[in-house]
Amino acid sequence: MVIPIYDDLPLRHIRWPSVNWFLIGINIFAFFLIYSEAFGDPLTVIRGFAVIPRVLFGDAQLADWIIGPPAPLTLITSLFFHSSFLHLVSNMLFLYVFGDNVEDAMGSFFYLLFYLCCGVTAGVFYIYSTPDSITPLVGASSAISGVCAAFLLLHPRATIAGVFPPLTMVLQPLWLISVLVGQKKGSIFGLQAPLFVFHASALLFIGAWMFIQLMNASLGGLGHVAWMAHIGGIAAGLVLTPFFKRRDQPLFRRGTQGASEGEDTAASPPEKRGD
Repeated sequence: MVIPIYDDLPLRHIRWPSVNWFLIGINIFAFFLIYSEAFGDPLTVIRGFAVIPRVLFGDAQLADWIIGPPAPLTLITSLFFHSSFLHLVSNMLFLYVFGDNVEDAMGSFFYLLFYLCCGVTAGVFYIYSTPDSITPLVGASSAISGVCAAFLLLHPRATIAGVFPPLTMVLQPLWLISVLVGQKKGSIFGLQAPLFVFHASALLFIGAWMFIQLMNASLGGLGHVAWMAHIGGIAAGLVLTPFFKRRDQPLFRRGTQGASEGEDTAASPPEKRGD
């Protein structure tokens, strides 16, 4: 899995992506609250707030001791629960990198509405594509898929810095050896040590990520990832972005061209960095 670290886009309309940070915060809070076991077994609690296709269609019911909202509301509540720490961290990294610029392009209120619409649409797409499933669906990735699609439409030429963990694991021993022998290398194969960060356009980075989602969904998927929910989120993001963006926000905008066109970017926060 390729993981984004930061992008090169300053914010143009807002000083602080308050909704994006709120979404990140509530996801982190919910995870640690549930896994503190204050409400019992975490997986049992999560099941009550998860999307379960057969339960939504009325063909199955949760056990009496499992507490949760009415089944239709799980299309929203499921977006704020995660099955593991890795699941949470990977989703929040994507949201951190791409969400603030999408919020900037839409405005905070419309960004929140867009995020929820993408998540709900993805959930509906998932339940109709797997109507007989009793596997709980949780995680923000379906809504974040819509955010990634929006970022691609809005800023396809932006530069994304990312890492490919398997490559990092292979190259780090070489870097450590160079440190120990006193010949520390700043980069290997042109990749910046020690994480060995690479740079790619949003078109390439997100486009490749979308292609992987589509391939996994078409092949039946691997593991416990709900690939069809990702596809639903991507589709929702592509369709809804033109309706939710600001009127003066063009689609297919070039990276940071605002500065070169004489726009006022002096009030914008510094570019995001990975450190």
